[in-house]
Amino acid sequence: MKIYADSDALPRPLKDALLRAAQRTRTETFFVAARSPRLPESEFVRPVGAGSAFNGADDWIVEEVCAGDLVITADIPLADRALAKGAEVLNTKGEFFTAGNIKNAMAMRELLDELRVSGEIAGNAAPFSERTRLRFIDALNRFLQKPR
Repeated sequence: MKIYADSDALPRPLKDALLRAAQRTRTETFFVAARSPRLPESEFVRPVGAGSAFNGADDWIVEEVCAGDLVITADIPLADRALAKGAEVLNTKGEFFTAGNIKNAMAMRELLDELRVSGEIAGNAAPFSERTRLRFIDALNRFLQKPR
């Protein structure tokens, strides 16, 4: 089992939690971004620069991920592609995407994109909170404690 983190938009507190979890559980963890992220030295942590091609990091993750691996991303299309390969997917809010909820998430994403483009809504996501960090860590730990 490996972990693949879509690192470009991963909040720093979640990167830190993921680094600690990789060390503690001795789990090979890939931080994938357009450019190779700067990370502390570790035998379990791998920075990956996937290039500047559109969706390059997403494509690299989907190519490498296997059934039973974990993908961490806020990118709903990447989550859909990873689920199709049998991976488990955790978003940055500490919620797992599943076959049962990914299509609704895709539809909501498209609706919100249309509303933003039309000017019906504006603004960004709510700021990252301590509660979100704790929910993410709890979900990550539940995944890492499952029998393999």
